[in-house]
Amino acid sequence: MRASLSFPLTAMAAGLLAAGPTLADNPVELTMYYPIAVGGALTDVIDGLVDQFEAEHSEIVVDAIYAGNYDDTRVRAMSAIEAGDAPQLSVLFSIDLYELLEQDAIIAFDEVIETNEEREWLEGFYPGLMENGQLDGMTYGIPFQRSTIVLYWNKDAFEEAGLDPETPPETWDDMARMAAAVREASNGEQWGVMVPSTGYPYWMFQAFAFQNGHRLMNENGTEVYFDDPAAIEALEYWVSLATEHNAMPDGTIEWGTLRQNFIEQSTAMIWHTTGNLTAVRNEADFDFGVAMLPMKTQRGSPTGGGNFYLFKDASEEEQRAAMTFIRWMTDPERAAAWSIETGYMGVSPASYETEALRDYIEQFPPAAVARDQLEHGTAELSTYQGGRIRRALDNAVQAALTGQMTPAEALAQAQREAEAALRRYSR
Repeated sequence: MRASLSFPLTAMAAGLLAAGPTLADNPVELTMYYPIAVGGALTDVIDGLVDQFEAEHSEIVVDAIYAGNYDDTRVRAMSAIEAGDAPQLSVLFSIDLYELLEQDAIIAFDEVIETNEEREWLEGFYPGLMENGQLDGMTYGIPFQRSTIVLYWNKDAFEEAGLDPETPPETWDDMARMAAAVREASNGEQWGVMVPSTGYPYWMFQAFAFQNGHRLMNENGTEVYFDDPAAIEALEYWVSLATEHNAMPDGTIEWGTLRQNFIEQSTAMIWHTTGNLTAVRNEADFDFGVAMLPMKTQRGSPTGGGNFYLFKDASEEEQRAAMTFIRWMTDPERAAAWSIETGYMGVSPASYETEALRDYIEQFPPAAVARDQLEHGTAELSTYQGGRIRRALDNAVQAALTGQMTPAEALAQAQREAEAALRRYSR
């Protein structure tokens, strides 16, 4: 799909930067921490949405605080709670659930909803996006800024390498072969594929493992299975893209600059969040496509991104106001406009049934890939002691990719560290 394709955004999407509202005399004031270190510049979009909400709800004021990446945002929100200045709601990592519960920081939406209409709203999201927000039959996280990992490929580079530009890799073997062909055809000027190994290495590795038929954790957040033979084989394949196939650079690949690497055509394929889709479309001056990730034994990608959470220290009035805002933000028409503006997923089937998103997908089919991949999705890696667990796995992935350890050695070490961290949670 040529990136210069234009599409007239809906009036709702075009009106995100609405004029400031006239507020009631004594509005309910809400503080919302929001992560901005994600794909694309989103502050203007969020500010516009907040302005539009306040124009329609003069009784509520929302102060959006942009706190850095997901980890930074969680730290700032928890620090505010400890300082006695707790926010009423925030968008935080969907995988922060266990830590937020351990800190007794959040409440379930089930405790706040009052009407049948609200219960229907709670049941209206994609089940695959709800997995990381639910525990023991209760819902603690409402999906908003959500994604899966998708494959972006440069059709022009494929054609120059003698590959079918309309056919992305279906399997791991396909990806290695196609990536090597691009590298060879460019006389070493262009890499075939790049998979980021900073930022969220565990997320990419989870995709590889799941494509090899393996889940990395149990449903209770108390056990992980990093050193399983299927997981080791997955990391061996990732390493082999550089060491065996000469299709990917040695060492680590930066998350934050990978989209630009693709735009500048230093690589023909990347694995990245669908949250980069609109930015890639706007910036690329070559033909590109978007596809589900390739598979070994099955297709698959973990979900990713952020959920809305309600904080426990908020008053009942503030919790009700926060619910009003969250329901407004996840309305199907608004979720559709958000998806068009950013590339993130519409979080409900109803959002994809809106005229705006239907028309957009008809003109720009890549916008449907992340949604379609949910059929092959799995919950993102989430456990108790999540920061320690992910750090252990991140270190293992990077140790293998940089040649400091074999995949088997690295994952065995990560497993030992994870088991030590999770020992007191075993049931």
